[in-house]
Amino acid sequence: MLSKMALNALRPAGSLRKLLTSSARLLSSTPSADTARESAGSVRREPCESSSMLDIGTRRIFNEDHDIFRQTVRRFFQEHIVPYQEQWEVDGQVSRECWEKAGEMGLLGIATPEEHGGLGGDFLTSSIVLDEQSYSNCSGPGWALHSDIVMPYISHYGTKEQIDKFLPAMTAGKCIGAIGMTEPGAGSDLQGIRTNAKKDGDDYILNGSKVFITNGYMSDVVIVVAVTNPTAKTAAHGISLFLVEEGMKGFIKGKKLKKMGLKAQDTAELFFEDVRLPKSALLGQENRGFYYLMNELPQERLLIGIMAMASCEYMFEETRKYVKERKAFGKTLSKLQVIQHKLAEIKTETAIGRAFMDQCLEIHNTRGLDSSTASMAKYWASDLQNKVADRCVQLHGGWGYMQEYGICRAYTDARVQPIYGGSNEIMKELIARQVVMD
Repeated sequence: MLSKMALNALRPAGSLRKLLTSSARLLSSTPSADTARESAGSVRREPCESSSMLDIGTRRIFNEDHDIFRQTVRRFFQEHIVPYQEQWEVDGQVSRECWEKAGEMGLLGIATPEEHGGLGGDFLTSSIVLDEQSYSNCSGPGWALHSDIVMPYISHYGTKEQIDKFLPAMTAGKCIGAIGMTEPGAGSDLQGIRTNAKKDGDDYILNGSKVFITNGYMSDVVIVVAVTNPTAKTAAHGISLFLVEEGMKGFIKGKKLKKMGLKAQDTAELFFEDVRLPKSALLGQENRGFYYLMNELPQERLLIGIMAMASCEYMFEETRKYVKERKAFGKTLSKLQVIQHKLAEIKTETAIGRAFMDQCLEIHNTRGLDSSTASMAKYWASDLQNKVADRCVQLHGGWGYMQEYGICRAYTDARVQPIYGGSNEIMKELIARQVVMD
């Protein structure tokens, strides 16, 4: 079942199977001429055709079962996240209760197989949570990283013992996951990491540090990227992944970092001082870590693109609402041609981005998105997000600079998107390699 509470109330038992079956049928079928002639009422419109780009019931890649789930998720954010966002920004983290409520409502571990302790859904369904978080303009919960980055590593490369130990608890929101890649001296260049794990009998001794770690302060388990063979023919051949747990001797969490944006999302430095790790803490095979990272990074980059496009849609609607209410020169701003043209530009560019992002979603849900296309999605959407944020703040005038307006938070939250997950300059490099390769 997709949700332990909400979806059971909204849909009959076995609804997840129905959802997955209908999704597969939707994605695999080719519309016939008869289908094309169906009445307009039965055809799903795209967001740019709807009265609001946030309307439920749009986008051809989804179906009515997805819509029911989206309604549940949207209501959850409005009732359990939005009212607490300001306090969480002061605290520099969300509450544990928020994580556990998300687990109860079936919002975590959606795409993790049921036999591994997840909900057994697909990535398309999981992406609804990403959309709705961006539509709520509340960036505090680090669920995207937890569910769609950390959990897949354990599901794909973990032992049965590791899967049984962590994934059911992560789906329930009782175990918060993080991943430690970035270091003070190594960001987008993962081959430059210095954190190391040296063999000591059957154990490993871990030393080093990580920085800018999402969910780091609240984490119960962290996937740590470390060098295990410093003499390998290349750095990529000597990297391994380890599962480091809260409470392990020598594992120290630094202070929560104060950031320009994402203020309610806990981000921390992590330190490892002679942390003794048993062999059972090794995730996957020794010295295969870089290979695992390359396999999983396309999904991480797609996540960033998905949330960026949803943020563009949110910012457009917030700004449209504002200019239709705000008066200047004896009439509302929306009556001024220069304002109308700016809105037309934003909507058009956002609609183009949505079409590409949904195509990426469709591909990833059926056969997996390749690295080059995922890099395109990440860099293009996050660049657009920042352009849209800048223009929407400008259209708000002085009020756009005030924290009490959602557009101000959306602006500061957007700035990191072209940086993390691999900088956009690195994304262009990855795309270019595929372009010029022989």
